[in-house]
This record gives sequence, C-alpha cells and structure tokens, in this order.
Amino acid sequence: MNKEQFIALGLPEDLAVKAAAASTDELKGFIPKTRFDEVNAAKLKAEKDVSDRDTQITELGKTAGMSEELKAQITKLQGENTVAKEKHEAELKELTLTTAIKTALTGKVHDESLAAGLFDRSKLVIDGEKVVGLDDQLKVLKESKAFLFKPDNPNPNPNPNGVTPHVGNSNSTPPVGASLKDALAAHYSK
Repeated sequence: MNKEQFIALGLPEDLAVKAAAASTDELKGFIPKTRFDEVNAAKLKAEKDVSDRDTQITELGKTAGMSEELKAQITKLQGENTVAKEKHEAELKELTLTTAIKTALTGKVHDESLAAGLFDRSKLVIDGEKVVGLDDQLKVLKESKAFLFKPDNPNPNPNPNGVTPHVGNSNSTPPVGASLKDALAAHYSK
C-alpha cells in the first residue's frame, strides 16, 4: 500500500509515510500479479507441450514399432520375391534346355523323351539363342547308346508296306476302271 491509501484509512501523515515505507520493504520479494499470471500461463503451456511431446514420443514409439514390423514385412516380401524370381529363372532355363534338346533330337531318335532324359543339364549353358555343350553330349550319346538313334541312311524300301509289285508280263495288268473281279481274273489267268 502507498501513503495515500494509509491516509485514506485514517492514519496521520507521519505514520502513513512510515507504514508505506514498511509496506514497500515488505513487498520487495513479491511478484506483481500480472507477472505471476504471465509466468503461470507460460508454465501451463510448457506442461502441456511436455505432455504433447510425451504423447508424440509414445505414438512415435508405436509407429517405430510398426515401422520395424513394416520393415520386417518388406524384407520378408523382398526375400520371397527374390526366391520367386530365382525359381522363375530356373524354370525358364529348364524350359529352354528341354526345348533345345528336343529340337536337336527331332527325327534322329526313336524316343525323344527317353533320349532327352539322358542329357546332363548341369553341363549345358545357355548363351543367348545357343545351348553350349549340347552338340558334344549328343555326339557322346550317339556313340554310347546308338540303339536309340535312327540310322542315318536307312535302306530305301520302295514298298513301305512290304508288298512287292508284280514284275512280269504287262498283259496281266487289268485295264483302268476294271472291277476287282476282272483284276483278280487277269492276275490268275497267267
């Protein structure tokens, strides 16, 4: 309180001056209300910010956990994709080798599937459109299992059905358009 407030309360002026000085000394350690409100609002805001940060850290921890789970899942899927890609490449290589072997054997062997199973596929290398080592294995297989292969120059048989044409008198040939009866009669009339 100041001197005027003490005088208004009914104290004489000399006592009002002493009381005002004592009041001022007493209030030196006190903070004004406006400053208190300002500091108190800052403190409340800081507490709220800390609480929000704690919540964010907790959420971030959960998200980081999910992130770790997602990373693990992504890693797992990448591994599965790599395995699937390798499997696909192996199947493609196997299909390419099978096609190349069967193409090389077409028309040369009695049983393509049987002969194709005798090739060592681990020694065959695909080089673009060419299969390296196929001709070498085919040559070795021809020498070691010749019975699988058809002869290179088979005896030309003019009659694949085993019927030998009649060689002899041309008079026994029935006229064109003759019936079976006439043909048989011409044949036995010799």
